[in-house]
Amino acid sequence: MKPTKADLLAAFGTTLPDVIAPDLDVVFCGINPGLYTAAVQQHFGRPGNRFWPTIYKAGFTPRLFHPSEQRELLQHGCGITNVVARATTAAAELTSAELVEGARTLEKKIARFRPRVLAIVGIGAYRTGFNHPRAKTGLQDETIVDTRIWILPNPSGLNANYRPAELVALYRELRDWLGK
Repeated sequence: MKPTKADLLAAFGTTLPDVIAPDLDVVFCGINPGLYTAAVQQHFGRPGNRFWPTIYKAGFTPRLFHPSEQRELLQHGCGITNVVARATTAAAELTSAELVEGARTLEKKIARFRPRVLAIVGIGAYRTGFNHPRAKTGLQDETIVDTRIWILPNPSGLNANYRPAELVALYRELRDWLGK
């Protein structure tokens, strides 16, 4: 059911549970939940978000999942979390300090669950949160314990820098690197 305007306003500052388990192949990490996502409690839940079609076309899932099926990702070696847990209208509302603190919290979470790869879907959040202002997309030199870090473009429809086919190609590079 589509959230009402009141539902969206009530979602401001709320969080949603991670989709995570030990020893996954990849944990996709968004910047932070939007209000729609928080209101429906489904990662990348806004209609039109390109995350679900992108990971399907890149080969991470056997079919196109609806956001309500997010927990099924675990069966395919994938999880989802965020750099910053609190929902906002737009990621631009986050402060640098929040991104840095979120990165510290994320490092602890990743050290605990130890996926093969942490795929951060938002280069700006990585550059600020992890203090790597010149980072580029793709595999990073940095690790968290033995987890590799891979930067991918944000699949939000607001990110007009990448066409759907370009997103799929970049996400497929990660899938191929994982040997999936």
